[in-house]
Amino acid sequence: MSQTTASPPTTDRGTGSSRPGVPPHVPATASLRRLLPFVRPALPALLLSAVAALAATLCGVAFPLVIQQIIDGPIAQRDLAGLWGPGALLLVLGVLEAVLFWARRMLSARPSMRVEARMRAAIYAHLQRLPVSFHDRWPTGQLMSRAVSDLATIRRFLGFGLVFLFVNLATFVVGVVVLLALSWSLGLIIAAMAVPLVLLCFRYESRYQVLARRSQDQVGDLAGMVEESVLGIRILKAFGRSGHFSRRFADAARSLRGTELGKASVVSRLWGSVIVLPEIAFGLTLGLGIVQVADGSLSAGTLVAFFGVALSLRWPIDSIGWLLAMTNDAASATQRYFEVMTSPVTIAAPAHPVRSPAPGRGHLRFEAVRFRFADTPDDRPDLLRGVDLDVRPGETIALVGATGSGKTTLTALVNRLYDVTGGHIRLDGTDVRELDLADLRRRVAVAFEEPTLFSASVRENVLLGHPDGSDEDVWAALQLAQADFVAGLPWGLDTRIGEQGLSLSGGQRQRLALARAVVGRPEVLVLDDPLSALDIHTESKVEQALRSVLAGTTALIVAHRASTVLLADRVALLVDGRVAATGTHTQLMATRPDYRDLLTSRSEESG
Repeated sequence: MSQTTASPPTTDRGTGSSRPGVPPHVPATASLRRLLPFVRPALPALLLSAVAALAATLCGVAFPLVIQQIIDGPIAQRDLAGLWGPGALLLVLGVLEAVLFWARRMLSARPSMRVEARMRAAIYAHLQRLPVSFHDRWPTGQLMSRAVSDLATIRRFLGFGLVFLFVNLATFVVGVVVLLALSWSLGLIIAAMAVPLVLLCFRYESRYQVLARRSQDQVGDLAGMVEESVLGIRILKAFGRSGHFSRRFADAARSLRGTELGKASVVSRLWGSVIVLPEIAFGLTLGLGIVQVADGSLSAGTLVAFFGVALSLRWPIDSIGWLLAMTNDAASATQRYFEVMTSPVTIAAPAHPVRSPAPGRGHLRFEAVRFRFADTPDDRPDLLRGVDLDVRPGETIALVGATGSGKTTLTALVNRLYDVTGGHIRLDGTDVRELDLADLRRRVAVAFEEPTLFSASVRENVLLGHPDGSDEDVWAALQLAQADFVAGLPWGLDTRIGEQGLSLSGGQRQRLALARAVVGRPEVLVLDDPLSALDIHTESKVEQALRSVLAGTTALIVAHRASTVLLADRVALLVDGRVAATGTHTQLMATRPDYRDLLTSRSEESG
């Protein structure tokens, strides 16, 4: 199919790969709010997890207060017997803190994983509904990274980052209140430290989010490069280009490394500031506290308790940089996820679809059909410019035309892989856009020129569009497609044929795809040059078998060779996006020099 991408891609200088355009910066909170529909069922468990974590942290804050009582009480009064009560309380606090942290982990792990599972199932289902035009312009690696690594980032944020953003903020507020209660003058110094910390966080947040987005896009590019290299390993080895692709991959990896170092640089500067400010505040409070102890306005136990509580706030303060980085990573991952989820499903069943109550006749009509891809420049004509064609029930028509004439595109419109941009395609008198989509694709079967097989058994591949079929149906379809080689496979129909069917020859893959198309005995059969990968002997046998199938179904065949054209009752010649002539092969050979030249040149090329 001759086409261009459906939207202008952006090119990453580090990788040289393209992907859909990157949207403008969006605040992290705005991105994360979009998770609410998925997170809402998990909110009670996550809230309990946060409460457990906060209670555990407050147990740690309580330690210095108990120690204060010990210093100012039993130790100052030299009452050793008075140590048993506070000592037991410290033991209880320690055990309780450990139990609460364990509960926090258990409460957050499962809900966050369920959220990830729901989001992954949702994006997979949405990808299946999105039109082919969407997949034409989106690199597979970008989609894979959104469905795998981005969702893992979101899960880690929900299970840890979100919980501790709440816990650490609450701990800091409670801690400052306790410090003010112990000594208002010393507590004000610690509280004042929060002002520059907030300003620093705002300064680095937007800068980090840009780098986080760039990093995640580059990870998607790398995933796409790995996928292409693995699927095309035979080509790379055959042409000796493995080294070239390795260098491209290394360049992309270095670009990603540079972005990650940029992220680390931003976080390190923020983290350095976050560490320096508390040290300055602690130094000031220590000096002032010693003076107050010396003049008797502050007890030694209170000073020890003050610094014990202040040090327990180090983790909430020191983790600010890390938690902000995690939040921005999750926000960027969320934005990337919803770029896919908000892509419109432009090809779907109508609100009130027409369903076929019984097998139809398979009467297919093209009425003034026009089509152009979404990104076709305004000064370029439509690919299809008013196709009129009537395929009678049980009739086989071959589509013949030069490369780029729109043959394959026309066949892709029948079962709505694309939708017409003008005119109508009617099946038994009903516009295909008014038919139930699943019903339409059950009635119209397709075999593409490039057969796609899945890493599954032969049976599963053949019955992909006819899941209720029996083994007898499978063997009948295989026999029809001259795929007798299946009987010689190690486990017959249960043999897994491997990813993309690359363990099979091109002709074997094409015959399995043909069996998949005919197994359900469809009303309309669309074949895109179905015999291109077959040798002459097998082609002759498949043609003979196909004649029996075509006799009972309506068929549209994209043909490039005279042998395929001879399967048809009539031939439609496509020229400049229109049907220029129809007739039998003999008639067109006699009356259309362009048709004769086209098939003659093709025959010479195939010969």
